[in-house]
Amino acid sequence: MVETLTFTSVLPFKPAPPEEGNDCINNIEGCAVFRMLPANAKDYARQAPHLLEYLHLFPIDTYGMPLFFSELKRDLKELKEPNLIYPADDTTFVHIFYDVNDVRNYYIPIEPSFLHSVQDLQPAVEILLVDLLDALDHDPVTDEERAEVLKSLFTKIVHVAAAGEVPKTALPEPAAKGGAGKKIKGFLQKDLTSKTSARTDSALSKFPRTPDGRLIVTSQQYKALEYLLVRDKVDVGMLKPYISDRYIEDITVDGVGPVFIEHKIFKGLKSVTGWGNTTDLDKYVIKLAERTKRPITYRNPIVDSTLPDGSRINIVYSTDISRKGSNFTIRKSMDDPISILKLIEFKTCDYMAAAYLWICIENGMSLFMSGETASGKTTSLNAMTAFIPPENKIVTIEDTPELQIPHRNWTREVSKGKGKGEGEGGEVTMFDLLRAALRQRPNQILVGEIRGVEGAVAFGAMQTGHPVLSTFHAASVEKLVQRLCGDPINIPKTYVDNLNLVVIQSAVRRPTGEMIRRILSINELVGFNPETQGFSFVEVFHWDPVSDVHEFTGRGNSFLLENKIATMLGIPEHKRAKIYLEVDKRARILERLHKAGYTGFYDLFHMITKVKKQGLITIDVNES
Repeated sequence: MVETLTFTSVLPFKPAPPEEGNDCINNIEGCAVFRMLPANAKDYARQAPHLLEYLHLFPIDTYGMPLFFSELKRDLKELKEPNLIYPADDTTFVHIFYDVNDVRNYYIPIEPSFLHSVQDLQPAVEILLVDLLDALDHDPVTDEERAEVLKSLFTKIVHVAAAGEVPKTALPEPAAKGGAGKKIKGFLQKDLTSKTSARTDSALSKFPRTPDGRLIVTSQQYKALEYLLVRDKVDVGMLKPYISDRYIEDITVDGVGPVFIEHKIFKGLKSVTGWGNTTDLDKYVIKLAERTKRPITYRNPIVDSTLPDGSRINIVYSTDISRKGSNFTIRKSMDDPISILKLIEFKTCDYMAAAYLWICIENGMSLFMSGETASGKTTSLNAMTAFIPPENKIVTIEDTPELQIPHRNWTREVSKGKGKGEGEGGEVTMFDLLRAALRQRPNQILVGEIRGVEGAVAFGAMQTGHPVLSTFHAASVEKLVQRLCGDPINIPKTYVDNLNLVVIQSAVRRPTGEMIRRILSINELVGFNPETQGFSFVEVFHWDPVSDVHEFTGRGNSFLLENKIATMLGIPEHKRAKIYLEVDKRARILERLHKAGYTGFYDLFHMITKVKKQGLITIDVNES
């Protein structure tokens, strides 16, 4: 039988004592705690009784009733001592609870299995499932199909006892030698093993069963077992609540100890759950790597891959190189990408900067979003794709798929490592994909990140008229040029000015201690001076940290707007100042769309498309 991994939970408060004769689960309307809840929380408690059970455990008399939110707003980050609950998904809730002794507050996932220990029942459930899985006439393909099959089969092997029911029981028949389950269906083959008569007898004899062999369980045990069955066999196991929570940005496990979280609203948090020993953590990491289809071994102890939901994961395996035990970091993907108007709300940039980038990207300028790790480069680059003309063909090239493009004519390509047993030629690098993209006649090429020899091909593409948008690790224009011209990219200095724009973005700390993301500057590369061996660039936008505003320092002297874009649009030299009026006009358009509520990524793209079709963003070169 598969081993159960130890995933420890330590509550940060002393549980309230149980109330005498209180049966809130079967008489929810008569429960005193239930009557104290606001309307939305009552709806949650009816659908998920384990939430009400948790509230009975929580010392309300000491800390007060937690606030309940269906959605979290950014102003909640101002709470000094948060005590609130919100749904992570249909079955799981999250309690954010303050810690007076630490800057990191507590993150408490409330799962159906959180208060019901069904660890002993799990082996018996798995044994009974084996026969039914063997009888399936087809193997489910998708995760959704697997989950439905498991839930359906689970209903056949258990009997849920009603309140006060005393069902007839019978001792289980000894299993026949050789047992069933010799052909266990593939999707559970690694987790369920064949039964032997001794193990079956031992595992099943502990629990009451009906005369027809079904396990007798309570309704709470049923919900907990069904949840765990899908969570551990189909989903990502113990991390499911964290993956389901749309407000989480990063999940970090440093080794033995708690799970750490970077939350969109409450920033750094520590979970009450974690791993208690390196053995169980190593086993979990191996299973997690298998979910990414890039198995981890002692020979290959580092994996950088993508989870089924699109989240990026980096794993370092074994205590040989990670002294506290295996560690991993998950950077969550976003179902609905952040739009440029949302970035304006967050003050990452402003309307004028967005309007300027709109004109540049629409007219085929090549751009690098540059900054340190976790500065929001990919998020900002993705937001800017709404400015690419809707009729354009786009090719994206990434090693882990993150970019979400709203355009219909989008070719998405992902590099591939050499698989086991594939031999020579099994690997497909970003360099290979970028070369192939040049033959696909794209209007724009987006590269997830340029960090190696693919940089030379990207600059070659720029020279041949293919605009390239990419992210890059560098904290300033000077550092970016140094990295481009040094190993391993080795771009000739005279080629660098094929890159038109460098946007520097950073995560900066404010005097209040809050960490925010800001576009620090937008810079136009003008050219290389062979005499001074230096590069000329113009800073057209600058972030003032004192006032926290962006200044259009390039108004009236923008090299790209006046000498490239205005020229391409056929604007006479004496009328080139009109291009700045176009920036103003587009800033007003973005502001109106924002006030009208078009802040969603795809909604904004469709509205920009409509605005363009109506001719509101064309420049009349003959207008005085």
